[in-house]
Amino acid sequence: MRRKHHHEEEAEINITPMLDIVFIMLIFFIVTTSFVKEKGLEVSRPSNTPPKQVEQKKGPIVVKIDGSSNITLQGRILEPKAVQANLERQKAEKPDSPLIVASHPDAETEALVVVLDAAKAVNIGSVSVATSSNL
Repeated sequence: MRRKHHHEEEAEINITPMLDIVFIMLIFFIVTTSFVKEKGLEVSRPSNTPPKQVEQKKGPIVVKIDGSSNITLQGRILEPKAVQANLERQKAEKPDSPLIVASHPDAETEALVVVLDAAKAVNIGSVSVATSSNL
């Protein structure tokens, strides 16, 4: 009797399904990866032009009223009619500065009222009244 010879088939590995899975996983990881934008500081580089000299006067506007009801601004004695004009000039130089009225206890109330009326007319927002006996 003759034996039947079976032709042994050579075992092959089919890599097509494996490549399909690898490409699907690659696409999955690319799509699901979140791209993080790194945060940083904006830096403004200095220019070659020389800086502008900005002279900004700070500090309060101080009006003094002495014991004999003389109104003084920056060491100058003012007439009651000239208080408003001088306060306007001071407000133009120092727009956000408060007004401090330093009044002597013996001064007449009329001098204080003149200064407060002038401050209101000039639209000075913050006005403080202090009493001082050294004036």
